Amino acid sequence: MRRRHLIASGLALASGAATAARGQAPASPAPASPAPAPAVPDIRRTHALSLLGEPALPADFPNWPWVNPAAPKGGEMALAAIGSFDSFNAFILRGTAAAGIGRLYDTLLASSMDEASTEYTHLARAIELPADRRGITFELHEAARWHDGRPVTADDVVWTFNTLREKGRPFYRAYWGDVAGVAAEGPKRVVFRFASDENRELGLILGQMPVLPKHWWEGRDFAQPGLDVPLGSGPYKLDRFEPGRSVVYRRVDDYWGRDLPSMKGTANFDTLRYEYFRDTTVALEAFKAGQVDLRQENIAKDWATAYDFPAFRRGLVKREEIRHELPTGMQGFVMNTRRLLFQDRRVREAMGLMFDFEWMNANLFYGSYARTTSYFSNSELAATGLPSEGELLILSAFRGRVPEELFTSEFRVPVSDGTNSNREAARKALGLLQAAGWQVRDRKLVNAQNQPFSFEILLDSPTFERVALPYVQSLQRLGMDARVRTVDAAQYQKRTDEYDFDMTVDLIGQSLSPGNEQRDFWNSEKGKEPGSRNLIGVTDPVVDALVELVVAAPDRQALIDRTRALDRVLLWGFYVVPHWHSRSFRVAWWDKFGKPERNPRYGLDLQSWWVEAARDRALPADRGTAQ
Repeated sequence: MRRRHLIASGLALASGAATAARGQAPASPAPASPAPAPAVPDIRRTHALSLLGEPALPADFPNWPWVNPAAPKGGEMALAAIGSFDSFNAFILRGTAAAGIGRLYDTLLASSMDEASTEYTHLARAIELPADRRGITFELHEAARWHDGRPVTADDVVWTFNTLREKGRPFYRAYWGDVAGVAAEGPKRVVFRFASDENRELGLILGQMPVLPKHWWEGRDFAQPGLDVPLGSGPYKLDRFEPGRSVVYRRVDDYWGRDLPSMKGTANFDTLRYEYFRDTTVALEAFKAGQVDLRQENIAKDWATAYDFPAFRRGLVKREEIRHELPTGMQGFVMNTRRLLFQDRRVREAMGLMFDFEWMNANLFYGSYARTTSYFSNSELAATGLPSEGELLILSAFRGRVPEELFTSEFRVPVSDGTNSNREAARKALGLLQAAGWQVRDRKLVNAQNQPFSFEILLDSPTFERVALPYVQSLQRLGMDARVRTVDAAQYQKRTDEYDFDMTVDLIGQSLSPGNEQRDFWNSEKGKEPGSRNLIGVTDPVVDALVELVVAAPDRQALIDRTRALDRVLLWGFYVVPHWHSRSFRVAWWDKFGKPERNPRYGLDLQSWWVEAARDRALPADRGTAQ
């Protein structure tokens, strides 16, 4: 995406000086006629932004509704991280950033985990919105300070925005592409001007921006990874670390924002410690040995079988499935369409036919998952049945450029009999492959040039091998030369950033209000930039157009219709072999924590948990002996 130049004019949204030139006296000989008053923009001042109506909490809300504002401070939460790290700069392509580094930085606004697409003031104490919707102003808290005592200023915000857009990951250029300019109108006042009034989400997107210290970065190369201990303004600072092995963050006792409504009852641990392990299997054993305090379990087999150990039977370890209402997005085997092998839609459809979810769910996952059938699963944004009237109004404009069956047939993922030998699916897949120019010769699938159908599934953890290997076996029955390769986290990141893979596993997360981030997922130009989220390499002008319609949706119903239309086109493109999703968080922890009576609807807020000192003392000093 071409970077827009900053626009100096029109940035002073709340200043009469920005429009004073319009208030010249009329050319009249009557001196008694006063000059008309300068036109002042209609400004709305607010404490929150929401895409779905009015925010639920008033301006004087004391704390998030789910937290315990009297939660005690103290103790430690130790968590596991996988792989390694070599940098504290999480904002660039190079290097692998340390887990938890985001705790150092404040954002302008804080997202509510209890409301969809709603953010409240945090580093900013007030928000101003002009009537023309062509900008937003953030007024910063006077008390906001960096950990070195210097004030957080509007210049820091401007510098952060410009630096991330110029030197940060390509994601930022796509996410903030509709911002025409930014300027500081004083030490604590920053104004963003938008290129149009169509992107309703842009204010919330800017509110999510972590603000970085301009003065600390002077003399440092932002584009380079490094292990200099960074300066932040947030509730934690980096305390100590061993490169690639562990990192510890310590709570800032005099944190400037500790009494903000968005912070009360949170950031309760004196220290947050991340221990690094080679893979999830080793991390699980470390949890059982007491080296890690809490674990989110993402492997259904382990959840069903791996927690029957002495400490759990003695009640020293607790576990719970915590329901949520999050959209679950799309996880699946994604095909790199930059590869000639996967450029034919019929080939991609055949790949999906050979994935036997029913057998896997019964034999590998203990029946715990639901099949994913949409890029916006578990939400009202998912396309279902045939297109609605609203969807048809959108999709009809692209007739002839999208598959015709999109209009006449409901999209369905293949369903098997669960035997892992679905002959009907194999026959259909082979027919599609033959129509695409592939034939079986000497039990090998080859093209007209006798080149084999050969590819690799790239993984970053052995955990997924138990899923990939049965899938490979089913593909081999068609004569494909399919292989699985597992690499370490750093190599995996480098290869996927450079699109050096045939097929991999990707999770394309979604929210209840999709917007700018869809450009990074699907935009044709973004797919040419290293490090974008368009791993698939989608290059479809129809998808580009639908993404822009989603970004510019004027109201909720339009957003639903446009998102469902995008979903249908993506589904009928067969870019992904869909996997599965869960509607709950599976959490296990050593019994040292207290937690709020309820969890927020749209997230797992571990930062609102706390250490119960008496329970912590009651645990064995060497938890490994509890085995």
